Amino acid sequence: MKRLLFFLACLLPILSPAAEKPNLVLIFVDDLGYGDLACYGNKKVKTPNLDRLAAEGQRWTSFYAAGSTCVPSRRGLMSGRHPTLLKDQPIGIREQDILLPSMLKRQGYTNAILGKWHLAGYPEDFGNATMHPLNCGFDSHFGTPGSNDVPPPPGKKQTRAVFDTADKFSFPVPLIRGREVVEFPVNQELLTKRYTEEAVKWIGEQKDGPFFLYLAHNMPHAPIFASPEFQGKSEDGRFGDVVEEIDWSVGQVRKAIDEAGIAGNTLLVFTSDNGPWTAFGPHGGVATPLRGEKSTSWEGGFRVPAIFHWPGKIAPATVDGMGANLDLYATFATLAGSDDLPSEKPGWMSTDLTPALLEGKPSPRTNWLYNRSVYRSGKHKIHYVTKHPTNAETRKKSPMTKHDPPLLYDLDADISETTNLTGDHPGIVEQLTAELEALTR
Repeated sequence: MKRLLFFLACLLPILSPAAEKPNLVLIFVDDLGYGDLACYGNKKVKTPNLDRLAAEGQRWTSFYAAGSTCVPSRRGLMSGRHPTLLKDQPIGIREQDILLPSMLKRQGYTNAILGKWHLAGYPEDFGNATMHPLNCGFDSHFGTPGSNDVPPPPGKKQTRAVFDTADKFSFPVPLIRGREVVEFPVNQELLTKRYTEEAVKWIGEQKDGPFFLYLAHNMPHAPIFASPEFQGKSEDGRFGDVVEEIDWSVGQVRKAIDEAGIAGNTLLVFTSDNGPWTAFGPHGGVATPLRGEKSTSWEGGFRVPAIFHWPGKIAPATVDGMGANLDLYATFATLAGSDDLPSEKPGWMSTDLTPALLEGKPSPRTNWLYNRSVYRSGKHKIHYVTKHPTNAETRKKSPMTKHDPPLLYDLDADISETTNLTGDHPGIVEQLTAELEALTR
């Protein structure tokens, strides 16, 4: 009898709900383009850790950011709701209890954010802000309120000339732990390294799980900086140095997961918040072979790298079906055993990707809304409006061009959006227009 009781006692951790819930690690980088990693075709930048992650897991080729700039993308990620459709809350998400970390916390998760928050602008008093991460389901916080170019140097704008001459202390950005400023201005050369060290330490402390780690690197958003150990190492200049340090960071996080003995119960996701800021030359990346860049509705603005890794659960594959960062909400909810979804809220579009991730089935997402004027269904995409890239010299608002009839592209045959098919396929234009109107009315 004693032996039986001992056996059952040993078995309890395996059978407990906490043990069944996987740890979730999301590495979310800033302004990394579709063509900035070796495993997505880059010939100059060396990314061995991400290449290995992609080879051992799933590499998605049609994965979208919820917005083509920082704040909308993060609103979608954290809420599962499309930022374009937040009719009731045009300036941000104001319901902390529905956000992704809050949902996971109700499922017994311990949550940490390391890096950039930037969910809704840049509040003057971030420590007491309503939307501070510690009010939104995170148990610990270490990072910056917004992008590493906010605020800009006094009396200046974030232009190419300013980025060309900036040093690691030029931008007066605070580094905050919890609610307290611990460094001002932060030394930007050390951001990636410091976040990584914090992540490794935190993973070791939380190995009994379940936990959610949101590692939201500031880099490679301009101004770009790498730690001294990585400076001058890449064949692609300073930008390559920064990306290669991010790759090192991914390797360190994976090593920490392995050493904690939790790799078999940990989903690791790597993706970017939007496309590259190519307009800023050496301070930005590339979306090759995609057209466009950050802030545009061409594929280069929204389509980003995405890698999913979970040993023993996710079989190696390249997935060409569609997915989006706002789909991580429903996906994580399924993995955490939660049906606590804000699906009645305006803009809810999150789709559970676990059938594709865990069962090798086609992605359940079959369409994507870029904004109210641009839409994809299957392989076809229409633009009623296109936006010009950022003006790197003046930072004036980018002009827009209206198209009537809309532009139509077959993304399977023409990933670079070079050949307008509108005149050849009026029926497809009509169909996509009706679907777009139904989504946005």
